Amino acid sequence: MNRNLSLVLVANVVMGTAMPMLIILGALAGGVLAPSPTLAMLPPAVQMSTGLFVARPLAGLMYRRGRRLGFLLGAGSLTLGGLLAVLAMTSGQFALLVLAHLVLGAALIAINYLRFAAAESVAPERQAQAISLVLASGLIAALVGPELFRLTRDAGPVPLAGAYLVIAGLGLLGTLPVLSLGGMGKPKTAPPQAIPLAEALAIPGVRPAILAATVSQGLMVLLMAPAPLAMTAVGCTADQAAAAIRWHVLAMFAPGLVTGSLIRRFGTHTVLLTGMALLFAAGVAAVSGQTFGLFNLSLILLGVGWNFGFIGATHLLQSSTPASARASVQGANDTLVATASAIGAFGSGMLQTFWGWGWIGAAGLTVAAATWIFLRWRWSRAVHIA
Repeated sequence: MNRNLSLVLVANVVMGTAMPMLIILGALAGGVLAPSPTLAMLPPAVQMSTGLFVARPLAGLMYRRGRRLGFLLGAGSLTLGGLLAVLAMTSGQFALLVLAHLVLGAALIAINYLRFAAAESVAPERQAQAISLVLASGLIAALVGPELFRLTRDAGPVPLAGAYLVIAGLGLLGTLPVLSLGGMGKPKTAPPQAIPLAEALAIPGVRPAILAATVSQGLMVLLMAPAPLAMTAVGCTADQAAAAIRWHVLAMFAPGLVTGSLIRRFGTHTVLLTGMALLFAAGVAAVSGQTFGLFNLSLILLGVGWNFGFIGATHLLQSSTPASARASVQGANDTLVATASAIGAFGSGMLQTFWGWGWIGAAGLTVAAATWIFLRWRWSRAVHIA
């Protein structure tokens, strides 16, 4: 394993540990400070919406000035957002909490670009495995994040403030591996002239990749974001909710140890379609009941489905896109992924408030089934034409 890939993995582990903590914190902190129960999901929804206006500018900045600067901005945003959230919890200001999650959302967008940096650190034939390893490294975050939340949620002056302070510290630690990245500073030569986005989107493979990534992320957020609230609403404890999220995040990242190999053996299309089928199964489990076991089953299927769908889509996008189109395509991809996250977060909040968890599962299985059918038809048609 080369040095840059190792540093990318370390940076992803350190800063990525904030992600499972924020899954739990967003809804719970919103529930504490929100002036109305209908606003409890606003902090995580705003966090997931940040990519709408951050993803493309950040992709362009990395394209012109190098990956390292973008990752340093992400680490700084993680620290700033964590400190703002501490202040919000200690002062009881809901608006400040929403602002904190806006900044934290920008940090998570930057961290997501580590998967592209990993692919750029290795030879083309190893890109699927490199992307897979980055997401697999999140396995450590999946184990550490919920445990850090459990240990620190009551450690501050008010509940949850200590966990946010830990997130700020993770941002500071994350600067160390990022500063050591070689060859990812400002390009020594001018990058190739970017082609127009419309032309880039016409490249074969790009649109299906973006669709698969968008659906995978959107459905993951749709079921994941309201899960802690849905569980506590039917009598599950906060520790049970944290345990369910831990298993969910493990399911998101653990398959990454083998997903790259599965792509090489069975092909990207097969892995993507399997991911959509697992997302459908997660929705089926969600509509089947609201016991602790069914919540766990749904979230585990959701995690594995997201892994196959998101890694497969990322590899398809990276392998389909020439260097001259990557800035615009990656920016468009992550903007649409953020859009799906925002729709999933806001939509899940409304569905949970007015109709309940079963309707969230029904919406998820419908979208997953429609996407599977569309992708299968498109690829079958392409083979037939060829």
